[in-house]
Amino acid sequence: MKKLLAFIAAAGFSLSAVAAPEVYVIDGSHTFPRFEYTHMGFSTQQSRFNNTTGKVTLDRAAKTGAVEVLIDTKSVDTGSTLFNSHIQGEDFLDTAKFPVATYKSTKFNFDGDKLASVDGNLTLKGVTKPVTLTVTSFTCAPHPMLKKDACGANATAKIKRSEFNAGKYAPAVSDDVTLTFAIEAIKQ
Repeated sequence: MKKLLAFIAAAGFSLSAVAAPEVYVIDGSHTFPRFEYTHMGFSTQQSRFNNTTGKVTLDRAAKTGAVEVLIDTKSVDTGSTLFNSHIQGEDFLDTAKFPVATYKSTKFNFDGDKLASVDGNLTLKGVTKPVTLTVTSFTCAPHPMLKKDACGANATAKIKRSEFNAGKYAPAVSDDVTLTFAIEAIKQ
């Protein structure tokens, strides 16, 4: 009888530790991938993309997850209509041929209960390279306005734009680009 109770208790414990993955849809009004680079040593230029979609799947109990982000490259916002067109040109984003950039995770990395980084692949201008995002903040909680669970995160990575066939004017315009992702997603 003790063995049966021990088995039931162990089975009950292991079942309670297993949670189903939760799916969150990216909130495009609060998700903005940004990029920054130095411009001829004079300043650090910061721009963003205004249209982003995707989803996050998260299993906090198992400490696993997945993220897929689709960025409309034609939504680049440099603060200047003229410069937006320049960045969308063939030398940089080539949005006529490549209207979408993607980031697809391959692994979530936790430090205890805290999401520390996400390994994945960035596809930009038809080139796919592994990129690890360092997570600087991560929170899941009930959204006070939507009355649904939500998750939010900030993450950064560094890439070389020349590795994505967008290296014109390097090194005068830095080849090193810092990517920053501010993401909010709502549970479905």
